[in-house]
Amino acid sequence: MEHVIECQNLTHYYGDKLVLNNLNLKVERGRIFGILGKNGMGKTTTINILMGFLRPSSGKCLVLGEESHKLSPATRQKIGLLHEGHLAYDFMTIRQVEKFYSAFFPNWKPDYYWDLIGKLGLSDSHKIKNMSCGQRSQVVLGLIFAQDPELLILDDYSMGLDPGYRALFIDYLQEYVREKNKTVFLTSHIIQDVEKVVDDTIIMGHQKLLLNMPLATLKKNFHRYEFRNAEAVRHLKIDDDFITNLEFVNNKVTIYSFKPLREIKAYLNAVKLEHEDLQEISMSLEEAFIGLTGKY
Repeated sequence: MEHVIECQNLTHYYGDKLVLNNLNLKVERGRIFGILGKNGMGKTTTINILMGFLRPSSGKCLVLGEESHKLSPATRQKIGLLHEGHLAYDFMTIRQVEKFYSAFFPNWKPDYYWDLIGKLGLSDSHKIKNMSCGQRSQVVLGLIFAQDPELLILDDYSMGLDPGYRALFIDYLQEYVREKNKTVFLTSHIIQDVEKVVDDTIIMGHQKLLLNMPLATLKKNFHRYEFRNAEAVRHLKIDDDFITNLEFVNNKVTIYSFKPLREIKAYLNAVKLEHEDLQEISMSLEEAFIGLTGKY
């Protein structure tokens, strides 16, 4: 199986601060990977390493078969990068920025750019600096699609996009990947959108990878259970092998676990905790993310 990205024991420090600790992950060709994590958990650091902007303190990171800090110009041309929604050269017009970027990419597909830009209803002479934040983001996305890259790395792609443009982008992205067997590695703070588009989910915690699995597997195997018992706070605790996370609000208990309902019942029986109203509550990806990482 071909891996477009492969990280092996990836570790990185900023001075004495450990940010990534033995990160291992593989990204398969033709799939959309969403990397989620709270602020400061290493998402952008990981992307900076993938692009060769940072050399990891230790470990190895391969992108399209090359070490990320030694990417050749030919390989860099195969990667489309959006870095927290930013676009330089905002003194240019819509037409000038397309002409400028096209000179760097031999597989340039202008139709992708102009199709997206046409949705803005602006003239070709409109300057980037006079656009709204959302309009600028749309220009960036159009430029990335026009590069026709094998790998798209989109760091917080939704920054500045209103709901309509986010929905439009998701439609374009899904169609683009399916038709051309492209690979996407993305981050976003809008988890509802991530749930609509990703095949695989990577969730990062403090200095470690909490989870790396297909979204469908996560939604099938990660559970939220609720019941009421004021005594539970004295009997239950987080156990990595059984209880992933716990919440106590007054007498309501919420258990997050990869264990099925029958095993949770057996566990509660073993600790002699009443649970007559125990039930499983369905979750969105955002709720599962909170269940894995906690609210604080």
